[in-house]
Amino acid sequence: MGRNGPVMNPVCCGAQVPCDRCKARDLAVCAVLDEQELQRFSAAATSARLEPGQTLFHEGEPAEEMFSLTEGMIKLYKLLQDGRRQITGFLMAGDFLGLAFGRTYVYSAEAVTPVRLCRFRRAAFLRLLEEMPHLERNLLGRASSELAAAQEQMLLLGRKTARERLATFLLAIAERQHRGDREPVELLMSRSDIADYLGLTIETVSRTLSTMRRVGAITLDGKSRVYIPDRDALRSIAGL
Repeated sequence: MGRNGPVMNPVCCGAQVPCDRCKARDLAVCAVLDEQELQRFSAAATSARLEPGQTLFHEGEPAEEMFSLTEGMIKLYKLLQDGRRQITGFLMAGDFLGLAFGRTYVYSAEAVTPVRLCRFRRAAFLRLLEEMPHLERNLLGRASSELAAAQEQMLLLGRKTARERLATFLLAIAERQHRGDREPVELLMSRSDIADYLGLTIETVSRTLSTMRRVGAITLDGKSRVYIPDRDALRSIAGL
């Protein structure tokens, strides 16, 4: 890809970061593979990295590659006909992206933070699925979870108030990051990204965070760290 695309290294992913030292090893689709299978999986991959703001692929481009995210965060988005952007999700280490049932990608993917991925040619990855049925089952299970998440997102945008949306979002990020009550939730995305994901304005996001802080539901540490001292209170705000 061009200067805004990912930097590709023509070596297997294991050559730079051995699989046994990969931070996403237990979270990624390859977690179900034994050592011999993992070697074949790694041999089919090349490594890729992106800097914040770089695009991995655009909506409508040929879906010729698939990716396993090993470090960082990526946002998925679609552009609406009127030019507005709707962010549909944030992916973290262990997530898989680029699986398309048609010929083209149905969303765009952009790095939020510095990102590292394992990159697979579509044909090569499909061969791996044929050879390793348990890998295919794992991937299908992830696809089912993504569908459930999309349905939750529809409910979030269609029925919940601004406070409920933001509270639900914070709880979901805390769960994805496996944060306990005394551990900070890292909001690596911008306020603009959060607004585009929740269907709100930036001003509403900032105002709602301030309100939650005043009532003691959260504690803010700068712009990117949020502590949730009373998770039950935040669940109540979220309507859960």
